[in-house]
Amino acid sequence: MELTSHLLSILIWLPVAGGCALLAIGDAGDAGSSRAGAMRVTALAVSLLTLLLSLGLYTGFDGTTAAMQFVERVPWIEAIGASYYLGVDGISVPLILLTTFITPLVVIAGWDTIKSRPAQYFAAFLILEGLMVGVFAALDGLLFYVFWEFMLVPMFLIIGVWGGQRRIYATLKFFLYTFLGSVLMLVSFVYLYLQTGSFDLLGWMDAPVAMQAQKFIFIAFLLAFAVKVPMWPVHTWLPDAHVEAPTGGSVILAAIMLKMGGYGFVRLSLPIVPDASGYFSALMIGLSLVAVVYIGFVALMQKDMKKLIAYSSIAHMGFVTLGFFLLWHISGATGAVLGMQGGMVQMISHGLISGAMFLCVGVLYDRVHSRKIADYGGVANTMPAFAAFFVLFAMANAGLPGTSGFVGEFMVIMASFKANFWIAFFAATTLVLGAAYTLWMIKRVVYGEVANENVAELKDMNRREWLVLGILAVSVLVVGLWPAPLVEMMDPTIQNLIERIALSKLG
Repeated sequence: MELTSHLLSILIWLPVAGGCALLAIGDAGDAGSSRAGAMRVTALAVSLLTLLLSLGLYTGFDGTTAAMQFVERVPWIEAIGASYYLGVDGISVPLILLTTFITPLVVIAGWDTIKSRPAQYFAAFLILEGLMVGVFAALDGLLFYVFWEFMLVPMFLIIGVWGGQRRIYATLKFFLYTFLGSVLMLVSFVYLYLQTGSFDLLGWMDAPVAMQAQKFIFIAFLLAFAVKVPMWPVHTWLPDAHVEAPTGGSVILAAIMLKMGGYGFVRLSLPIVPDASGYFSALMIGLSLVAVVYIGFVALMQKDMKKLIAYSSIAHMGFVTLGFFLLWHISGATGAVLGMQGGMVQMISHGLISGAMFLCVGVLYDRVHSRKIADYGGVANTMPAFAAFFVLFAMANAGLPGTSGFVGEFMVIMASFKANFWIAFFAATTLVLGAAYTLWMIKRVVYGEVANENVAELKDMNRREWLVLGILAVSVLVVGLWPAPLVEMMDPTIQNLIERIALSKLG
């Protein structure tokens, strides 16, 4: 019982403490020394323990209620009414589980490939994991902001220290884009605090806010969350960050950190300023469709595998915001629920697929030290097992039925048909564009004759790579074939959110 009552705090501070311990001990000798090996084992043990403990959220979660669960609340800064206030519902639990699931895979993936400062590298990921869980669990506005901003620091270091040749440019661009958007979110939080005398996120949802103020708050939230998603036209930091980041950084960035933007919309924008969200919903749908269609064409033009997958992420995340903002254009709760559920499932699915795709690129890069599509060809001849995994994840990225990539997109497209034929038409182009740019890459990298000596000398996957890609392959198929547990967990929370918005319309 004691463990359950403080489970969220444990999930936040256990990996942070593990990361700080690794930083304190530090590296000694070369990357192959016994001490460096002990650092890797420690990082893996902490991440696996965090994953194991997080399963308590799933087993102990009551899927019949929209109420916050596993709640913890103690005074923090009493002078301004801020508290250490944590809780989860059907929206935040899947994202926390995704975070704790992906982190051990990132640790395993970087086991032999990180030669420089491995203790600091793994420490950064552990600290980042705790801070990301904190974002998904925080119910106090000031606490949410602290986790949100501090989360930038480990990723800044991951890209800046272990990234590629242009890592300084990429990490500064990443930091400035995300930090400047977040400052306006803080201004909105201060305004809401002055109106209510509290930083309680749930209290803000019930606070009466004038329409003009709602519009300004929504715009501030939009600038903070659109950069994180990222939405067009504030997406330009993402390809640079992905290209320069080490493989583990790209995986966490695509699988978890992009979901912060979608989570911000559904946790803050929709329930706190519902009237302004409705007012700007047509704009949000338009921007989402631009991401789906225009960015899909941009992805077709890429010559770098990482850049192609990065632009693909922008297009697929467009479905998330599309699903969330369709509800103002659908008559009847069924279609609205379908769109919201589709957006949430798409976030989880994209986390699995994009993480797997970046790991596949990492496997090739570790051997050939190139991300250029033209430097490959005929990989299936020398790495048949790897090719099978890469093709599976590519098919999922293209929305193949039976994979997780199909479920969320199909639900959003179905909801779009209930709103407007043309919205559905442009949304459905992703099925063509996604297949085009993904299969174009697979054709040139995996199939055909062996293109050069580098490909001819490739060796198939080692046990570590088999383990990581195998686990992700099973996850993609399980969510694709049996999404019911995920949808049922979200349903009461989504139903409650839509009812709140419906009441605000009546009001």
